[in-house]
Amino acid sequence: MLAYVTAAARLVGLPLDASRAPSVAMHLGRTAAMAQALESAALAPDDEPAEVYCPAPFPPEAGT
Repeated sequence: MLAYVTAAARLVGLPLDASRAPSVAMHLGRTAAMAQALESAALAPDDEPAEVYCPAPFPPEAGT
C-alpha cells in the first residue's frame, strides 16, 4: 500500500512528505478493507430500494 500511495502521489503531482506517507497508506488500507467488507455483503436490489429512502428533516421539525 505504501508503494501505491507514494507512486500515486508522484503521478498526480501531490506533495507527500515521506514521514506522512506511511500514515496515508495505513488509512487507505483501512478504507480498502471497509470497502471490501461492504462489497461482500449479500444484498439484493430489493433490500433498500431508492424510493423507500426518506431522509429525516434537518434540523428536526418540532414534535419529532
